[in-house]
Amino acid sequence: MDSPLAGKVALVAGATRGAGRGTAVALGEAGAIVYCTGRTTKDRRSAYNRAETIEETAAMVTSAGGTGIAAAVDHLSAAEVEQLIRRIDAERGRLDILVNDVWGGENLIEWNTPLWEHNLDAGLKMLHGAVDTHLVTSHFALPLLIRRPGGLVVEMTDGTRDYNAAHYRLSAFYDLAKSAVLRLAFSQAEELKPFGCTALALTPGWMRSEMMLEHYGVTEANWRDGAAVNPHFAAISESPRFVGRAVAALAADPELHLRNGGSYSSGGLAREYGFTDVDGSQPDCWRYLAEVQDAGLPADPAGYR
Repeated sequence: MDSPLAGKVALVAGATRGAGRGTAVALGEAGAIVYCTGRTTKDRRSAYNRAETIEETAAMVTSAGGTGIAAAVDHLSAAEVEQLIRRIDAERGRLDILVNDVWGGENLIEWNTPLWEHNLDAGLKMLHGAVDTHLVTSHFALPLLIRRPGGLVVEMTDGTRDYNAAHYRLSAFYDLAKSAVLRLAFSQAEELKPFGCTALALTPGWMRSEMMLEHYGVTEANWRDGAAVNPHFAAISESPRFVGRAVAALAADPELHLRNGGSYSSGGLAREYGFTDVDGSQPDCWRYLAEVQDAGLPADPAGYR
């Protein structure tokens, strides 16, 4: 079982960095063929103006043991997404795993700002980037995925269904964006059920994305030093590979269909499937947030990683 996903074809939409990159590489670890999409290439940058590229992600997938394929796509463009799916069909004739991870809203968030004070253009752009992209991608990708039973659609979001139902998430726009993705997973699950395919929502925990590491002034090599800024970050954060390994575990599960329509977290699935983060730990962020951080207790990862 060193390559449980050998021969499987995956599309990770939004694989340039963060959870998308971590997921693409983890699927590569499991032997999958992974199409890695995004807007930043070695030749041009997106509006994020960051250095990470889809070519780098594809190379990491291949180095991990899979086959990484970079594809420059703007997932707000129906024409570009349709062309991508036609390419996958022509080259592979199948699609087994779709990970809708497109987001792109970090620079648009106005934290704890009421709806009437939040920049309207930024808020609507956040919704378009978080929801429209997923709808466009699934619209074109699902006819290919449902050709064979067993296909998996992962809607990547922030927060579990239970946590988000009880907590205000940063702003009305952000809250709606992440809740909409949770509901989109549920809706697709109903539509995929007759074809023997599964859709579900998945959230990472406090993820050490490239942008988060920069925010705390640390790297993946010394991220625990972030305790000087936020001790909870140092206590419970996880690498992007952790949620990726959750996707790989789900895709390899012969009883995957039993999870159709569900909402899951990387930490919760780690306890069930037994996979670990790159440091060998199993951080259970959402339980920690509810029981430690939100409860006002001092940072302490004991019992949570």
